[in-house]
Amino acid sequence: MVVRPERGKMRADSQSMTTRPSAVAGLFYAGDPDRLRMQVLDLLADVAVSTKVIPKALIAPHAGYVYSGRVAAAAFATLRDGAQTITRVVLIGPAHYVRVRGISAPTVDAFETPLGRVPVDVGAVSKIADLQLVIRANAPHAPEHALEVELPFLQIVLPTFQVVPLVVGDAAPQDVAHVLHQLWGGRETLIVVSSDLSHYHDYEAAQRLDAATAAAVEHGDWVSLGPNQACGWLAVAGLLVEAGRHGFKAHRLSLSNSGDTAGPRDRVVGYGAWIFAQTAREV
Repeated sequence: MVVRPERGKMRADSQSMTTRPSAVAGLFYAGDPDRLRMQVLDLLADVAVSTKVIPKALIAPHAGYVYSGRVAAAAFATLRDGAQTITRVVLIGPAHYVRVRGISAPTVDAFETPLGRVPVDVGAVSKIADLQLVIRANAPHAPEHALEVELPFLQIVLPTFQVVPLVVGDAAPQDVAHVLHQLWGGRETLIVVSSDLSHYHDYEAAQRLDAATAAAVEHGDWVSLGPNQACGWLAVAGLLVEAGRHGFKAHRLSLSNSGDTAGPRDRVVGYGAWIFAQTAREV
C-alpha cells in the first residue's frame, strides 16, 4: 500500500557529505533502529532458501513491511550465501511522486535509514551520467519509498556495499536495459528491481492478473508487461531484456497480495519475488 510521506530534504554533515534521509521510516517500516533490525531479522528467519544459488538480480516488492515484508524477505534471504561477494547494488524502481523524463540518478553521497548510511557508488553513477536518458536529480529520490524500503534488508544481509539508486520515469524498457548493461558488472554487482504488481482489484481478480504477470516474467515476455501489471513495469521489463542477453531467467520465490497479509480483500495490491541466478557449480 502506498503511504504518501512528507518530502524529505537532502542533508549535509560536517564533512560535507550529502545524505538523502529516510522518507518513510516509521511509516513503511519501524523507525527505531533496534525494532527495525528485529523486524527484518524476523522476516528473514521465516524464509527457507536453497544454498545452491548465487543471485545476479532480484525483483522484490516495496510496500509497507506489514503488507509485503514476507515476500520481500523471500528475495533477500537468497543473498545469505553470496553476501561476501556483493559490494555494489544497482537498485532501480519507479518514480511515484515526482515526474521524471528518463531515469534519475541522485547527486548525494549516501542514502540513510535508521540502520545507518549506505554510500552511493559515485563512480558507477558517473559512468552512466552521460547517457541521454539519465538525469542527475535529487528531487525524485527525496520522497520515494520504492528504493528506500529495500535498503534495510540489504543492510542486514550484506556486510558492506555501495548502492546505485535509480528511479524510472518516462522511458522505454530498452532504455532501462541499456543502463543496466553499463552497470551489469560481475559477481560483485547485484541488481534489485523494486516493484509491486496489480493495484486495487478484488482478491480473485488480483490473483488472476498477478498469475499472468508472473508467467510473463518467468518466460522473459517483457512486451506483455505494462502499468496495469506492475507499478515498476519499466524496470522489470528492462531487467528481462538485459537478463535475457546474459542467459538469465526469472525463478519465482513468492507470489501473494495484501489480502493474504494485513489488508482487506476487496481492494488489494499484488506482490511477487523472483531471483535471476546461476547455480554455484556454474559460477
